Amino acid sequence: MVLPDVHARAPGRGAWIGVSRQDLEKAQAKGKLKGALLRAFGKSLDGTPLTIPDDLAERIDTALVRAFTDRLGLETKSGRLLVGSDRIAENARNGKVRWLAHAADAAEDGSRKLDQAWRVGSDAEGSGLRGTVLPLDRAALSVALGRDNVVHLALADGKAAERVAAPLQRLLHFRGQAAQSAETENDGGQGSAQAETVVATTN
Repeated sequence: MVLPDVHARAPGRGAWIGVSRQDLEKAQAKGKLKGALLRAFGKSLDGTPLTIPDDLAERIDTALVRAFTDRLGLETKSGRLLVGSDRIAENARNGKVRWLAHAADAAEDGSRKLDQAWRVGSDAEGSGLRGTVLPLDRAALSVALGRDNVVHLALADGKAAERVAAPLQRLLHFRGQAAQSAETENDGGQGSAQAETVVATTN
């Protein structure tokens, strides 16, 4: 059985999948995915039939969302994740924000004000620097973080920003979306994290 292993930790033989969800579903529908995985797994199957679940793409998407929200949860527990417009705006204006993001259904006016505060604090006025629009709405973020009405998120720690940006870029890449943020010279991963591939393993 081929299953997603987005952390590349499961035992068994793995194959890297670097395409978007749309391309993956097309390849699976045409039978090309199975052929590619058979070549990737090679002799490790030892005659075992290769089974690919019909909902593999959905399973991968769910796993990528979970990896991203789990990372946010860890940063929340460590006290590094900033939530709330007023708190974020203050830190942004003081140049302390390394990563800024908005829920998919955040009001444009609220996001625009925080983006501007971030540009001011980052000495980037006139640039296109803005927070990433997340592929999750406020309801999903609130559930993931165990808080009410989570609309805007920020991180002041550069390393934490990199840790959050990595799974986010993988999710956006799989969904065929580009991160809606501008890159700065030293952005702590806000716009520079490279989209990694997804791992599928057979057990």
